Amino acid sequence: MTPRRRREVWTALAIAAAALVLGIATTGLMAASGAFHRTGPASWRAQGTRCTAPAAKGSAVDVTVWDTGRMMRGPDGPAPNNGHPGWYGMGMMRLAARPMTVPAGRVTVRVVNAGALTHEVIVLPLPAGRAAGERAIGSDGRVSEAGSLGEASRTCGAGAGEGIASGAAAWTTVTLRPGRYELLCNVPGHYAAGMYAELDVTR
Repeated sequence: MTPRRRREVWTALAIAAAALVLGIATTGLMAASGAFHRTGPASWRAQGTRCTAPAAKGSAVDVTVWDTGRMMRGPDGPAPNNGHPGWYGMGMMRLAARPMTVPAGRVTVRVVNAGALTHEVIVLPLPAGRAAGERAIGSDGRVSEAGSLGEASRTCGAGAGEGIASGAAAWTTVTLRPGRYELLCNVPGHYAAGMYAELDVTR
């Protein structure tokens, strides 16, 4: 291995270690602050967002999506976004939903993008015997959306759109029967990077 190549490898390892430490520290701070356990108010606006999700129709599930932004990219690589190649191997993206259990009926999924990249949230039934995060990922970095019950991907609006911009909110209202569901981001590479959560619906 040439000295130049050795420096490139060590630089890549240093960036990976820094991203890992930053992700662990961020998760630890959010856990310590109780951010994973809070339920938003009737009209939900996370601090720093540029628009407000409306009051829930039925139950509310408040979802926060985030990433480590430019720390996600590898050495000399483009920042990942909307299908462009990027470095997702560190899994430094997250999707957190609260509460994780709601009664059957109308459910408003309210999403705030606290990250630097564009995200979305799709609501899919979770097959029996499967856990969140186990869907097959295609060559395009996405999972199948067959059977989707709803999508929040319109910046400052309801339903499907072009993605939730950084610092913005989006929402969708769905009718859910008792069962298990998966909330996920299906922007290429994001599901593989850890952007999914289980939602349980009771009778």
